[in-house]
Amino acid sequence: MPSVDSQNQKNLTYSRSTLERAERSLVCSPFTLSLLEAMRSHRIAISEIVGNSGVQHGYTKRPLSELVTDNALVWLIQVGVLRREVDGQGITDSFRLTPLGRQLLEQFQSKPWHTPSWGDRAMDTVIRWLRLPF
Repeated sequence: MPSVDSQNQKNLTYSRSTLERAERSLVCSPFTLSLLEAMRSHRIAISEIVGNSGVQHGYTKRPLSELVTDNALVWLIQVGVLRREVDGQGITDSFRLTPLGRQLLEQFQSKPWHTPSWGDRAMDTVIRWLRLPF
């Protein structure tokens, strides 16, 4: 499968609130920057993230159940950072970065992935629970 040359793509413009929500959702997620870097170049199957496999690949800090992993990935899809990979037979169990996710990854290359504050975690939880658009 050919990879996309992200240097030749135009950057989309996102609102400040969209970028802030996406960044907050990423840093509050159970995933590491290594997962995003891997998703930039190829699709990652959920089986590579679940359990000890995720820790061994450096995608998570601790082993995650399939349900926790799926819920976190679906939230990042809803925020606009990830998308599900599709093949000729339909949706697969693999994920990739969206243009928004690529833009955030570029930002994380120049500034460190910060530890979320309690306020970040509370805001992410409320927005996620209520599915608010901000």
